[in-house]
Amino acid sequence: MNRKFLYLLSSFLITSCGIAKKKTTYGTTNNKKITVVASPPKKTPSKAADVAVINSENPRYTLNKAEEIIDAALAFSGTRYKYGGTTKKGIDCSGLMYVAFSNQDISLPRTSYGMAEEGKEIRLKDITKGDLVFFKTSRKAKNINHVGLVVGIDGDDVKFIHSSTSRGVIVSSLKEGYWNAAFVKATRIL
Repeated sequence: MNRKFLYLLSSFLITSCGIAKKKTTYGTTNNKKITVVASPPKKTPSKAADVAVINSENPRYTLNKAEEIIDAALAFSGTRYKYGGTTKKGIDCSGLMYVAFSNQDISLPRTSYGMAEEGKEIRLKDITKGDLVFFKTSRKAKNINHVGLVVGIDGDDVKFIHSSTSRGVIVSSLKEGYWNAAFVKATRIL
């Protein structure tokens, strides 16, 4: 009887694991868990969805385009860091942005320093999803050497996805002391 019960329970658990297809990334800030869930993929885009929200400063920008870039980046959640990498086997911070934006036919330079020269610099209070945030992560660094993609804003807390050398592709917060101190600027590509 116990074997049948265990068999049924394990069968249920095995089959139910494949049902959820969320892309979730975890990070911590002040002992709080951060969760960002990707939007479900669209089967057939509608014409109304393609013009959802248009930015008056840049007609190429739509909220859907930003969401699709974010989803492409979130697909790499948990991927290990690899200098110069651009695949699920390993990816670096600028490689993550390069691949995510390439999915929307937007060409970016391959380095974080080169990316920092693209787009329009924006104030921190004007940041929105899809913007890039740049950092100098070493006191010895003369140039920007790290980049992240804004995936969410909760009040004054900006969440961004990036590939960290120690933890791979994760979502972090600008409120975290390390990232707050290393922050240099934000730019809008879209």
